[in-house]
Amino acid sequence: MAEIVLQTRALPEPLLRLISSDNVKIQADTNGEIRLIPVKESMESVNNCPFLGMYTDGKLTVDGYLERKRRDKELEL
Repeated sequence: MAEIVLQTRALPEPLLRLISSDNVKIQADTNGEIRLIPVKESMESVNNCPFLGMYTDGKLTVDGYLERKRRDKELEL
């Protein structure tokens, strides 16, 4: 399932009137269905930022993940 987040003002006017949030999450599945989900302000916080790493709770950062992968490769040799 593909997923993106857009600013609501990028949507056509008829859809813009139906959505009260600043951002909307757009999900497209393999059946051709498209869902528009308003993003609440609490979901936009830094804690849910996908750029922090695999887990948004901060326990595994990108650097930590890369270090773990390096150790795994060394063990395979």
